Amino acid sequence: MVIEQQITGATIAGIKELYGADVAANQVQLQKTKKEFKGHLTLVVFPFLRMSKKSPEQTAQEIGEYLLKNEPAIAGFNVIKGFLNLTVAGACWINLLNDINKQPNYGIIPTTEQSPLVMIEYSSPNTNKPLHLGHVRNNLLGFSLSEIMKANGNRVVKTNIVNDRGIHICKSMLAWQKWGNGVTPETAGKKGDHLIGDFYVLFSNKLKEETAALEAKGMTKEEAEAASPLMAEAREMLRKWEAGDKEVRALWEMMNNWVYAGFDETYKTMGVNFDKIYYESQTYLEGKSKVLEGLDKGIFYRREDGSVWADLTGEGLDEKLLLRADGTSVYMTQDIGTAKLRFDDYPINKMIYVVGNEQNYHFQVLSILLDKLGFEFGKGLVHFSYGMVELPEGKMKSREGTVVDADDLMEEMVTTAREISQELGKLDEMTPDEAENIARIVGLGSLKYFILKVDPRKNMTFNPKESIDFNGNTGPFIQYTYARIRSVLRKAAEQGIVLPEVLPTTTEISEKEETLIQMIADYASTVREAGKEYSPAFIANYIYDLVKEYNQFYHDFSILREENEEVKKFRLVLSANVAKIVKSGMSLLGIEVPERM
Repeated sequence: MVIEQQITGATIAGIKELYGADVAANQVQLQKTKKEFKGHLTLVVFPFLRMSKKSPEQTAQEIGEYLLKNEPAIAGFNVIKGFLNLTVAGACWINLLNDINKQPNYGIIPTTEQSPLVMIEYSSPNTNKPLHLGHVRNNLLGFSLSEIMKANGNRVVKTNIVNDRGIHICKSMLAWQKWGNGVTPETAGKKGDHLIGDFYVLFSNKLKEETAALEAKGMTKEEAEAASPLMAEAREMLRKWEAGDKEVRALWEMMNNWVYAGFDETYKTMGVNFDKIYYESQTYLEGKSKVLEGLDKGIFYRREDGSVWADLTGEGLDEKLLLRADGTSVYMTQDIGTAKLRFDDYPINKMIYVVGNEQNYHFQVLSILLDKLGFEFGKGLVHFSYGMVELPEGKMKSREGTVVDADDLMEEMVTTAREISQELGKLDEMTPDEAENIARIVGLGSLKYFILKVDPRKNMTFNPKESIDFNGNTGPFIQYTYARIRSVLRKAAEQGIVLPEVLPTTTEISEKEETLIQMIADYASTVREAGKEYSPAFIANYIYDLVKEYNQFYHDFSILREENEEVKKFRLVLSANVAKIVKSGMSLLGIEVPERM
């Protein structure tokens, strides 16, 4: 912030004049003044005590008097122990607002062809079931993080790795083959991913019946699963798939295409997308060849049974299986193969994996293995580790069919938003199409905001009812405030009011207005912090605080009814910039804001 730079420079000059000492800019600690004290910025004076050789209070008093006399930006000060609370002159705040007003994309760093390239992997679905609530958090975090990294001046490639092979995929295929009677998404009137998910659940239920019968004959659970004819068929299907059996491959391709069409529809509704999609069926062989290359170089070793391992005991970890005795790959091998293909495709400077915290160890190991294999981004690999999301009723289980389906959840959110908006009369003057669009924007905005406002590292409980509320820390509260500001600006335009590009610095403004300008200015540092910490929650909670402050201002001060024309125009420019920041911040969360509501 320009004001902080001014005060920092004046403080350095003051220390030199008062105490004959040179200080560096990073020794001048300025922070926002706590709400219970008067002032805008607080200078911490403790680092200067060895220079002043005086008490914290006296040092603060002397520096305060110097700044008041020599720095026009300072209008007053007060001392609380070793803290110097500074009040910034109103003209400085108006200058700052003028500066922000000139920048349509304030707070956003533009990218160039030379900008670092960050690849972000998110979603990572399996083709044996539709996306569920857990995927919703993953997709929303991944997409928002991509937008935030872009806003921090990085080129970003959004990528997805689809788990389209393995025993779990064969379970769905076998169930369709045995009990599907040739059903298709069209004949069932169902999305393809939902249809395949039904067969995955059906397989699990049939397997339970089969193993229960075997257990009744005296087998243990493990023995029953090992002896299950159904599991034997699934394993045989996987063996045929790996051998390239034409019939099995044709069935696999047909069913996967049904699922992809379903996924695409879900992603579109959710408002997320990808620049490049990789498939494990195409990457696992690449991984296998990299592991064998590592074996030849002595990076890995082979055991007597033929399996290939990495010894990570030197790194304080254990030994990691990379290829089974029969030569088949494991997840780690697939991730190595995917990394190789990505590195071939893009000059990656940073690789970020958006994956739940149950995979922390996996990514710790992957980072070491990639580094050993010579990938430049290996050591700098980032695992964006997020917590699990549950419902008030508890955990979800895919194979029991008790997951919260992403499509159903989004539909429910839109329906609830429509009902609440109608009850509150917010759709009264809209056409049916406009009303439907608002219900969609509010419903999906509620879902996204409720999930993204939580620190991603924490587990969370998603409560649909709490998320759609036009008051409190919710998406609709922010969306409604944005629409309110846009309404005020439309009315001003209808009255023929033209907003000035530059506001006069002589306009008298209130403390509340100064606070709002300071908060608007904080947007740039909030975007930096969100990128540094990989946390959309910084943006979400900042926008809520800004909107809450604006609503208090809107309640306490007249805008269009203000008699002083200069003050009226100042308040309109202030409102327009709050709206600009709200729209920008919400877009970093992947949330739309409506012009009317």
